[in-house]
Amino acid sequence: MFLSHSEIWRTYWECVSRPYTVFICSLTAALYYLWGRKCQAPALVTSKTFSAFLLKHCPVVSENFSPTPWCWGGRLQTLVCAFIKSKPPAAYRNELIRTVDGGQISLDWVDNQASVPYPESSTRPTVLILPGLTGNSQQSYVLHAICQATRRGYRCVVFNNRGAAGEELLTPVTYCAANTSDLELVVQHVKGLHPHAPLLGAGVSLGGMLLLNYLGRKRAESGMVAGLTISVPWDAQKSSDSMEEPLNWLLFNSYLTRGLRRAVARHRKVLEKVVDIDYVLKARTVREFDERFTSLQFGYNSCTEYYCDASPDKKLPNTAVPILCLNAADDPFSPKCAFPVNIVQGLPNVALLLTAHGGHIAFLQGLFPRGESYMERLFGQFVQAVFEHQRDIRKACGIKEEKTS
Repeated sequence: MFLSHSEIWRTYWECVSRPYTVFICSLTAALYYLWGRKCQAPALVTSKTFSAFLLKHCPVVSENFSPTPWCWGGRLQTLVCAFIKSKPPAAYRNELIRTVDGGQISLDWVDNQASVPYPESSTRPTVLILPGLTGNSQQSYVLHAICQATRRGYRCVVFNNRGAAGEELLTPVTYCAANTSDLELVVQHVKGLHPHAPLLGAGVSLGGMLLLNYLGRKRAESGMVAGLTISVPWDAQKSSDSMEEPLNWLLFNSYLTRGLRRAVARHRKVLEKVVDIDYVLKARTVREFDERFTSLQFGYNSCTEYYCDASPDKKLPNTAVPILCLNAADDPFSPKCAFPVNIVQGLPNVALLLTAHGGHIAFLQGLFPRGESYMERLFGQFVQAVFEHQRDIRKACGIKEEKTS
């Protein structure tokens, strides 16, 4: 039996006029309207030649970044990512190396012996990953980065800051964004094991600050062919100010501070030799923690002095390898007013990729953003572009070829 045109229209109207149907349709339309307005290509700040290289070998750079429709705010992106992001498995091989002062550093390796493009271990490209403030090799962003690199045939090693991966703290020395001595030791160790394998450094948040400070100090002697940073705080003072805004303090600052206090409490026996642990454990913000602990640990007269030394923005002109930096304008950890746009515009080897949205170490896309997102795709494409086109990227960045004897 067939319905007449009038019956069809009447049935259709009865369906769409129901309150819940109207609400759902209106909400969906509103979400996609707003989503469409949020879709825009990231801003790429760099030289013409480096830009041309990235546009050719990293297609994601020119794509519109469309944040998850129900999760486009920076704070929401950051929070949701922490709770729902998947954790791909990684079969780590742990190695503990000793430092000059008697301490130890934990390295987690993914050797990728099954690599098809690079079956020879001695020449297999290596990605050195530096996690964030309280992070280690178990963070979801680290595991996703490893997945991107290993499926392209590369080896990975995660540099866990002292005491951050569950290992014992042997000396009363931890880590900070300004002190690059441990990173220098790790790079020397990795290059000593694989002298003929190119090495790329990838730093996330505080790990990015550490990487940029290292590259600025070592210049052409860094031992790396390139650097990549994600959500790096460019000015530690401005970052601290942003994190102390009431809502940011409630959502993020207090959580990070608790993590820092837990780490100090866990290593209380060795650290109480150099600081007042009870005073440190009363810190309620990251800045208070840095005032009472970090700045004292590393010989600064004040937290302001430490933050000035830790900020990587002014170190960029000293770098001598290609560097790509991804930041979101709505990152509560790294305010856009601190982005070193003017500095980068005058540098041939540094590219600043800025999205309007994405939060801190999030950049979520799709309706169910548990897996690969913009951040991971950029990571994979850039790492591959560097390792597979080393001569081209050096030329694009105005870096002269090293003379061989």
